[in-house]
Amino acid sequence: MGEITSEETRALLDNTEPETPSQLDRYLSNVQNRNLYLATFAAVLGPLSFGFVLGYSSPSIPELRKSSNPDLRLDDNQASWFGSVVTLGAAAGGILGGYVVDKVGRKLSLMSCAVPFVIGFLTIVSAQNIWMLYAGRLLTGLASGITSLVVPVYISEIAHSRVRGMLGSCVQLMVVTGIMGSYVAGMVLEWRWLAVLCSIPPSVMICLMAFMPETPRFSLSRGRSSEAHAALQFLRGPLVNHDWECREIEGSAGEQQELSVAELKNPAIYKPFLIGITMMFFQQVSGINAIMFYAETIFEEANFKDSAAASVIVGAIQVSFTAAAALIIDRIGRKVLLVVSGLIMATSSAVVAVYFKMAFPHPSNASHVSSLNHSPIVTVLAEEHDLAWLALLSLSLFIMGFALGWGPIPWLVMSEIFPLRARGAASGACVLTNWLMAFLVTKEFHDLMALLTPAGTFWLFAATCLLNVLFTVLCVPETRGKTLEEIEAHFQRSQ
Repeated sequence: MGEITSEETRALLDNTEPETPSQLDRYLSNVQNRNLYLATFAAVLGPLSFGFVLGYSSPSIPELRKSSNPDLRLDDNQASWFGSVVTLGAAAGGILGGYVVDKVGRKLSLMSCAVPFVIGFLTIVSAQNIWMLYAGRLLTGLASGITSLVVPVYISEIAHSRVRGMLGSCVQLMVVTGIMGSYVAGMVLEWRWLAVLCSIPPSVMICLMAFMPETPRFSLSRGRSSEAHAALQFLRGPLVNHDWECREIEGSAGEQQELSVAELKNPAIYKPFLIGITMMFFQQVSGINAIMFYAETIFEEANFKDSAAASVIVGAIQVSFTAAAALIIDRIGRKVLLVVSGLIMATSSAVVAVYFKMAFPHPSNASHVSSLNHSPIVTVLAEEHDLAWLALLSLSLFIMGFALGWGPIPWLVMSEIFPLRARGAASGACVLTNWLMAFLVTKEFHDLMALLTPAGTFWLFAATCLLNVLFTVLCVPETRGKTLEEIEAHFQRSQ
């Protein structure tokens, strides 16, 4: 039952459609996704750990500022580095991940990145001075960079086209779930115990991944066809004849060679490379990190006096709408969600800019720079409480819009558009771009606010989001419902 005929197999191997769409649908309807979901769950424990790393600094920094141990007490500058050094570690992880994912494989890369997660958190637990805190954060950042590269690639290569969008979106969903988990746990746990809790997901991941298969595409690219057949049987179940899928992948993987520098002039290589790099650039310069940094303060001023509860609200908004994106992305498509997301973010940023202009119309340069030390948003909201709801609503919509599209989709598209031989190196470059821009935006946001004023800064974010939309319409291909081989063929045809 569910067997594919020889005519259908030849059609699939020739990259043509079967005689009727229902024949391919029948094959997919007989696929059992239980083990695929299990393998995905094991993999996304990595992004969950990544989320715990990102969220850890929010509840722990206030405690470390007040530490009774002078060797662990953070001043303002040290607290800033404690939060941002993760991004530098992650940038290094992007470079390292791009190398190891092609050398040792997707599965072993995932298992190995759990080690710096655990060691990093245990270093924080046992910290005796500030440098040990930095070292722990740097190690967890390194693991986060590798994870943010390897997990999307692993999921995209084990999933079939019908569920690849949903499963790929679970990467960002687990990241924001980890962030919210840190916020919630930080309300009841002291910073050392919170670090112990954060070390549990990567420990579980390394145990589960030991029983999961390597991706069929990587196995076939290394000539291990029996291993690839076993992986497909595990991932698709016993009710289908998976030989055609294996042969289709093998036909593509068998032609793969090591990527050379000369190939960068090939449109099938540089076009997806430029798309991936640009999407990561736009994701960060949209202002999301700046928005998240000040959202807690705005919620507090809008009568949410408990800062920990305010952080949980921000996290809940992200989790809810990232989950919504995961449920609809394979029905609506990537481009539509990116466009809607960009328009929501642009509108929200513009409204916040108008709010700043109305509430703080004539700041002198000196007084504005001085107000930055006390948070400009706090100053404005203190003077104009009757408009606080406008900023609150706008920034909530911004976070919602980001979670719907520009949060999860760049990571998903990155894992889909690169040819197999370029996937490790190109994904590494994308992750490096993302984390370097995250570091620059986070560290330079205060200077930008001083230079352009708050209103000017948010007008800049609005303009960037509109550029996101234009770039999506003109350059980003729709990958919904296509196999990875079909996506690669699309760029080959566009040469």
